[in-house]
Amino acid sequence: MSSILEQLRTRFDRSLVAAFGDDLAGTDPLIVPTNNPKFGDYQANVAMSLAKRLKQKPRDIAQQIIDRLEVSDLCEPPEIAGPGFINLRLKPQFLQSKLQQMYASDRLGVEPVEHPQKVIVDFSSPNIAKEMHVGHLRSTIVGDAIARVLEFQGHDVLRLNHVGDWGTQFGMLITYLREAYPDALTQPDALDIGDLVAFYKKAKVRFDEDAEFQTTARNTVVTLQSGDPETHQAWGLLCEQSRREFQKIYDRLDIKLTERGESFYNDLLPQVVEDLDKQGLLVEDQGAQCVFLEGYKNKEGNPQPLIIQKSDGGYNYATTDLAALRYRIREDGAKRIAYVVDAGQSTHFDQVFQVAKRAGLLPEDVEAVHVPFGLVQGEDGKKFKTRSGETVRLKDLLNEAIDRSRLDLEKRLEEEDRHENADFIEHVATVVGLSAVKYADLSQNRTSNYIFSYDKMLALQGNTAPYLLYAYVRVQGIGRKGNIDFQNLENVSIELRENSEFVLAKHLLSLPDILAEVAADLLPNRLCQYLFELSQKFNQFYDRCSVLQAEEPFRTSRLMLCDLSARTLKQGLSLLGIQVLERM
Repeated sequence: MSSILEQLRTRFDRSLVAAFGDDLAGTDPLIVPTNNPKFGDYQANVAMSLAKRLKQKPRDIAQQIIDRLEVSDLCEPPEIAGPGFINLRLKPQFLQSKLQQMYASDRLGVEPVEHPQKVIVDFSSPNIAKEMHVGHLRSTIVGDAIARVLEFQGHDVLRLNHVGDWGTQFGMLITYLREAYPDALTQPDALDIGDLVAFYKKAKVRFDEDAEFQTTARNTVVTLQSGDPETHQAWGLLCEQSRREFQKIYDRLDIKLTERGESFYNDLLPQVVEDLDKQGLLVEDQGAQCVFLEGYKNKEGNPQPLIIQKSDGGYNYATTDLAALRYRIREDGAKRIAYVVDAGQSTHFDQVFQVAKRAGLLPEDVEAVHVPFGLVQGEDGKKFKTRSGETVRLKDLLNEAIDRSRLDLEKRLEEEDRHENADFIEHVATVVGLSAVKYADLSQNRTSNYIFSYDKMLALQGNTAPYLLYAYVRVQGIGRKGNIDFQNLENVSIELRENSEFVLAKHLLSLPDILAEVAADLLPNRLCQYLFELSQKFNQFYDRCSVLQAEEPFRTSRLMLCDLSARTLKQGLSLLGIQVLERM
């Protein structure tokens, strides 16, 4: 079913054309939900925006619009307020019929998009020979949520993991391991991943301090790129070991990804240079092949170049990203590409996209966007680290969240004198702990830094995963108490009588609009806010309206509202990568 906002926009479009002609077809009526229910449910602000263009007073424009506005099946008669606001109040019968449609829909009334696209979401992207750490948390969780929403809308989504599996770091590591632990280059899993990371750090120190080691490492990169069997085997072993460690994290977080590392595009890099050369964009500067950028200057105030091929013939990250962009558009057929990468890379992507557009690699009908996110900070406001100052490993962070969740649960069970088996406790602790970490991140505007606090994210009150999970569990508790089979409720008409029922109903029906917003601006926190408010409105409804003790038809009608709230919570949380619990 089409959303209420879509229906209202369609009606306003017809009215604008009828009142002012075809020139206004497609004009945004600027319809928004009202902040105060006394003004109705929606407000259209289009009359003020047209005043200058039509050279008329906004109230006169508003009157001409509503004179031709056919919404009697949806709303009470529209009212003009203030300088020209058009206020709309939905009819109870219309709300009830829309709820009935939503209840009967497996997709809660959310229709697949009319024109699905091939969309690529590039996210997570850890580096081989390093462990995933807190810095990978946001890209992984935000990227997964964005992909889930787009998939639910009906888009063909390719989830790509652009891992760092190529380049100078492998020259350093392989060179160092040949001296320190050669078995790691010929035998699978000769080293633990933690030891491999330690060797990498030592290799980096040698590379920075020892000129001879640096030369040998660079030569190793050349042999790797040229396909030397021994070096390539060593590289493959290191990649496979890291890949298995990454997969443990992804399995735990229920993240699905297709790996396509930097090495995938290695053979395509010369073609990028050729493409840029054909377009006349390449300029030789100190032996390197560069593209000089518009709008970027160096410290001396001269135009800043983006290096495409270094003087020694090597390539930069920008070259790989251009090759990846070219492949994703021409081979994968992507029409929208979202790069979920930290805000510190904004300049890099601006430059890559500029070059790609100038070279014709990024056509007008393809959207490539950087989806930036801020830092995860400790409660001291600084970058989140361990007490010893080390970067927090992601697996340690998740383990601690589960451990704290388990302690909270065991304490609560003891206080309530409840006895649950070990499997129940472990399952609930795991779901709540992982959900709390995900939701704490996703509920923030991704463009901002946020403070990581176990206490806040595991709290049972406030905008947290446990609060939302409890709202879902509350409905299941109603079912158990009343011996209700929600899947086989008697099919009666939903009847809205109390104010809290109307408030809940209107919020439920706004789900399609919220998902459309998330898909457009790629801000999952909008969905989090919707679900938090849904939980609040459901709890207010349940506290104020008798359900199991109500007389028919209101008893079944309210049970249907409870079930619809639970189904919406479950679907919304699923789109955030969060599973629900039947009991807590």
